[in-house]
Amino acid sequence: MARLRAGVCAAVPAFVSLLALAHAQNPASTGFSVVEGLGLPAVDAGALRGEPHGVATRRTTRQAALSTAMTAVARVGPSGAPYAPGRVLVKFRGGASGAVSTQSLRTASVSAALSTRPDYADFDIVTIDPAEDAQQVAAALRERPDVEWAQPAYYMHTDFVPNDPFYKELQWNLPLRDIQPSAGSSITVAVIDTGLAYTNAMITTDILGFRDRLGTYPPIPNAVIPYAAATQLVTPGRVVAPHDFVNNTNTPFDFDGHGTHVSGTLGQLTNDGIGAAGVAFNVKLMPLKAICAEWDVLFGSAIARCSTDDNVAQAIRYAADNGARIINMSIGRDSPATCATNRNQPDCAPAIEDAMNYAVGKGVFIAVAAGNEFTTGNPTQTPAEIASRIKGAVSVAAVGLFKEHAPYSSSGSWVELAAPGGIGGSQDSGYVWQQTFDFHLTDTFDLPPAQYTAPRFDVLRHVGYAGTSQATPHVAGVAAMLMQQGLTSPAAIEDALEKFAVDLGSAGRDDLFGYGLIDARNALFGRGLAK
Repeated sequence: MARLRAGVCAAVPAFVSLLALAHAQNPASTGFSVVEGLGLPAVDAGALRGEPHGVATRRTTRQAALSTAMTAVARVGPSGAPYAPGRVLVKFRGGASGAVSTQSLRTASVSAALSTRPDYADFDIVTIDPAEDAQQVAAALRERPDVEWAQPAYYMHTDFVPNDPFYKELQWNLPLRDIQPSAGSSITVAVIDTGLAYTNAMITTDILGFRDRLGTYPPIPNAVIPYAAATQLVTPGRVVAPHDFVNNTNTPFDFDGHGTHVSGTLGQLTNDGIGAAGVAFNVKLMPLKAICAEWDVLFGSAIARCSTDDNVAQAIRYAADNGARIINMSIGRDSPATCATNRNQPDCAPAIEDAMNYAVGKGVFIAVAAGNEFTTGNPTQTPAEIASRIKGAVSVAAVGLFKEHAPYSSSGSWVELAAPGGIGGSQDSGYVWQQTFDFHLTDTFDLPPAQYTAPRFDVLRHVGYAGTSQATPHVAGVAAMLMQQGLTSPAAIEDALEKFAVDLGSAGRDDLFGYGLIDARNALFGRGLAK
């Protein structure tokens, strides 16, 4: 969710120009063409051992800039949550049809042009004039007796602290990787994120031009971009029911690397003598793209459709309806602390709340990042706060190598568990290491204009990240192992994780660590489950 403000403000305007210009040039989604199976296999170039260009500052700036750029083309709610123009999400009482809803709206002083019910949703998307304030329209709709809730399409973000990458074979965060050889082999885990490096392909697209502090970057027409599956994640039959909710396709390409890295912590191949390990390394993966990267925008995805609450809500329901037993969401945004008592107020997320309740009701366990906002005012985070109110969903804070509270990790009454997320810094063990893209070759928009080229997504490395994004898949992975051993109730899984957690900080549950640090061995054997 990476609204990471500290130390990046001076550089943000350059990237705002990049993304705002891309939006201005391309207000509607154009997409790209893909030929799957044509690309060459990935090259695994080993570990990144140094970054002369200051990757920590650069990647922090990029992620914060995406949020800021969205703000530039939209408006911001009272809790600081930006929302997309031209759309309002509405749930009508009694399951009113789209046609009835549209007719009703035409009498409500709302300039609604279209009301549609998207797939995997129990709400309608109402199209309004982009010049109108979606927050004000939602407030007017909430006054109607036939409306259960209405909200703007708020933007979500991934939740990681970038790195200065060095590699070490010791994965301090996985001391018990020999617990369970089956490691979730019958369980499908949905990862709602930026996508996954899941297939070999050649992608052809027009890349939009932009201007930033280094100069003018020209458009690149008919760019041919190689793309390859992560060699340490993807095996035949492992990826099931993939979907992209940003572009409405079944090809959730990861153009950022975050979703691939998170998926690696959850389930990177293990005991193969190569690279790093994953927690539940035999799970099936369901990559669901709901979050945009910069390249998504420059490739033509409409920024108003990037990373919004409706994408996330649809992805949650899709996962529940297509066989997922676990959902990992290393994403979030700011929200009011009072959504628990009044979810029909600005910046709350009723669409996501309903979807999470739906999924848990179908037997799906959900792990959500608690947020990385401790040093930036520590605002309440959603959907983490929602998870804390649903038995069978948990919010996850981050700890470092010595089980200390990670300084960025959000705290509050919504924190339920802690897991290894890393702290960063100069030591190799300050990060969680997994296979993802070589950002030297993907982040070409950080080069001077004279060196700018189309990106490549066919070279992979082991890269260290830190954040509650990295903590959350540890919990999802342990939950998969519990399910594999027969503990199928989401509520029972939450109870086991909390009961057998290692208490840290103040005695009992506290705002920094929740019930404590997850302990996979204690959770499995404490429940009397077989190895």
